[in-house]
Amino acid sequence: MRTRSSTRSRTRSSLYGLLLVLLALCVGLLPAGPATAADNGTWGVFPTPAAGAATTDRAYFFHQGAAGTTLTDSVTVLNSSDRELTFQVFATDAVNTPAGGAFALLPVETRPKDVGTWITLAPEAAGTVTVPAKGRKDIPFTVKVPADATPGDHVGGIVALGTAVEGVQQEGKVQVGVKRSVGARLYFRVPGPVTPGLSVEDVRVSRSAPLLPWVKDARATVRYALVNRGNVVVEPEVAITAEGLFGRRVLDRPGRALKLSLLPGQRIELTEPWPDAPQSDWVTVRITAGAAAHPDLVSRSETDFVAVPWPAVGLLLVLAGAGVTVWVLRRRRRAESEQEEPVLDLAGRR
Repeated sequence: MRTRSSTRSRTRSSLYGLLLVLLALCVGLLPAGPATAADNGTWGVFPTPAAGAATTDRAYFFHQGAAGTTLTDSVTVLNSSDRELTFQVFATDAVNTPAGGAFALLPVETRPKDVGTWITLAPEAAGTVTVPAKGRKDIPFTVKVPADATPGDHVGGIVALGTAVEGVQQEGKVQVGVKRSVGARLYFRVPGPVTPGLSVEDVRVSRSAPLLPWVKDARATVRYALVNRGNVVVEPEVAITAEGLFGRRVLDRPGRALKLSLLPGQRIELTEPWPDAPQSDWVTVRITAGAAAHPDLVSRSETDFVAVPWPAVGLLLVLAGAGVTVWVLRRRRRAESEQEEPVLDLAGRR
């Protein structure tokens, strides 16, 4: 029999990925395009607009303050549905998802360690917040910057988690209730030395080759990690090249924006498909990463691999082995037959 605490822990661990709030991307402290509020079609979360202003005038929070200062603002939860909705509203930190690097906000079960701890919501949001149908709720909050806050970008958000279970997911023998959440991003910069940092690491290549070489293309996947080792958000641009023997260029993909914001201290794993990889060659693959906003920020890493059509080589070895076996058997039979023939003396006698 499962205890309630064990089931709850399984629920929390499984909901970690489900409750990450995936949000639109941004460039540094400025939106990448026309700002739109975070909305799932049923409810939305965004900075409270000024009196008479449209709700999309300010889609995200952008603030700046020195260590030790306190700022105030307000977040709005908009209910677009025809029924009353109840939410748990909380502040948290932002992360990049490890695979792919999407922007996300931590779920309520994970305690924030950075800007999420600086935010204090108004007392009316201490428990749950109920928003009437077609209505909205404005929740004031304060941001108190610690006296020892480090310079640079601190990224988080304010999330409205629906309290209603909207689905059930089977996890082994345990059924897990699924709840939806929507969050508004909050970017906070503490003035001071800005140190962009970007590192390319762990470049590796996996490949597969057809049974018969050069009948079909060989395929490969280039995998690598990007790490933001600085104190500001960067938007990476990545170029991928590969050279075979004697400097022959076998892959050339110019630098292009990845359309993601890599947060300070975050590490992400990315993949690059290579549908027409070499069938046979000694190849050096090189990843070069930079950022348009920081022209001097460049990082490179490379790896070598030997492209061998192993299925074809294996087939050739099997055929060669079969040929050698047939040759040996024939030699053995010939030798045996020669030994069995009678030997005649000079008189023709046996």
